[in-house]
Amino acid sequence: MATSRRVARVSASIKREISQMLLTDIKDERVGGGMVSVTAVDVAGDLQHAKVFVSIYGTDEVKAETMAGLAAATPYVKGTLGRRLRLRRTPEIIFKEDVSFEQGTQVLNLLSKLKHDRSDVDEDGIPTVVPSAIEDEDGV
Repeated sequence: MATSRRVARVSASIKREISQMLLTDIKDERVGGGMVSVTAVDVAGDLQHAKVFVSIYGTDEVKAETMAGLAAATPYVKGTLGRRLRLRRTPEIIFKEDVSFEQGTQVLNLLSKLKHDRSDVDEDGIPTVVPSAIEDEDGV
C-alpha cells in the first residue's frame, strides 16, 4: 500500500500526462470532436487502478463519441504512461465522464430561480404579485 502523499503525486502526474496526450498525441477524430479536459484522477491506494474523470463540452452525441474514442485509446494511454512515468506497474486506466459541472449549473439555476421567486414577497412573507391562477368574477 502506497502512502497518501505518493498516491497524490502519482495522481497529479497521470493527470498532467493524460492532459498532454489529449492535446498532442491522441489522433482519434472522436476524441477531438468535443472539447475534452481532465478534471480529476482518482488512483487506488495500491496504485493498480486509476479513474480518469474527463469533462466534455458538446452535445450528448459528441460526448458519447468522445467517450468511445477514449475507451479505444486506453491501451495507448496506458503504454505511454508506463514509458513516461516509469512506475513498477502502470495502473489500469478507466475513463469516466465528469458531470459535476453540469450538476453545479443546475443547482445554480435552481438557486437563482428560488431567489427570483422570493423577490416577489414582501417583508411579511405576503406575495406582492397576485397570482394569475385566480379567476375573476366572470369565471374567465
